[in-house]
Amino acid sequence: MNSTRILLVFGTRPEAIKMLPLVKVLAAEPALEVRVCVTAQHRQMLDQALELFGVRPDYDLDLMTAAQGLEQITTAVLTGLSTILDAWRPDRVLVHGDTATAMAASLAAFYKKIPVGHVEAGLRSGDPLQPWPEEVNRRLIDVIADQFYTPTAETRDNLLREGARRDAVYLTGNTVIDALLMMADRVEGEPGLAERLADSFSYLEPDLPLLLVTGHRRENFGQPLLDICAAIAELARTHRLQVVYPIHPNPNVQGPVRQVLAGVPHVHLVEPLDYLPFVYLMKRSHAILTDSGGIQEEAPALGKPVFVTRNVTERPEAVAAGTVELVGTDQRTIVERVGRVFTPAGAHERMARRINPYGDGRASRRIADILVGRKMKEFEP
Repeated sequence: MNSTRILLVFGTRPEAIKMLPLVKVLAAEPALEVRVCVTAQHRQMLDQALELFGVRPDYDLDLMTAAQGLEQITTAVLTGLSTILDAWRPDRVLVHGDTATAMAASLAAFYKKIPVGHVEAGLRSGDPLQPWPEEVNRRLIDVIADQFYTPTAETRDNLLREGARRDAVYLTGNTVIDALLMMADRVEGEPGLAERLADSFSYLEPDLPLLLVTGHRRENFGQPLLDICAAIAELARTHRLQVVYPIHPNPNVQGPVRQVLAGVPHVHLVEPLDYLPFVYLMKRSHAILTDSGGIQEEAPALGKPVFVTRNVTERPEAVAAGTVELVGTDQRTIVERVGRVFTPAGAHERMARRINPYGDGRASRRIADILVGRKMKEFEP
């Protein structure tokens, strides 16, 4: 009996974190022959995730160049992946989410008439420019794909409203929760690991609440990012807290962040972190300020309040539950809303409720069941 060939394609660290648990589960299936292609849309940060999960890709397009634009990424993925698809001819290509890599890989597979499965399908903000270009990327992928692995009932219903076949849409939960729980268990279970991680952040004051910050969205480049940084500086000056900000390597992020925040007391600007120490910081944090989609999913599972520096979100479940709040990029709004959870008024307790609307740690297993034809029990939040 011939095995089914599955090619997983990803290029950024967030994609890798969400796809690598799936790689592990699929590789253990005797009925599947699994290969991994990375585009290296993010080189260093991608390699960190690959090393953490112990996965060596079968193909590496290594396409990252300085100041590359979306046009360059898209054409490089199309051209590079075309050769791989011709040489190995997988039965199915799996992509994740909404990156330029995922969109271009889906298109490359479509050109070769190879079916596409979309992991984390069905997310919608309703605004094609927010997040940009991700909102359009994921819509294009969902036009091409013929199998959809959705994280929540709302994302499933989005696809059904858009005309996807019911028997092609699967409610699996999000593989990011698989990754998060794997790493959280490792921090707690591996002897001495928590202590080593704590030592790597020895500059933190043990009795000072931690605000963890990330930011990388293209729509926030320029003045919006400067305003966000000004809000962080004001929070550090006016509230009893400390900040850790791992700065994305993009020069459009590095420049404004260092311009405004370098030298501000209690603000620690650090290089991008491996996923394991980042999970440790999430667990240690009092609250998180971010424009990341993945963190909106992970932090509620850890019981951490999240403030999102965006005007809309394609992940409304935690907003509805009250653990995530949209604050945009206005300096005054950010200071007011985030500042509330660093006062004794009770706002932190109201938001810091451990909820898990995005997964239970078994999304990868459900996707494997789909691909080998086993009966799958849908995720129930």
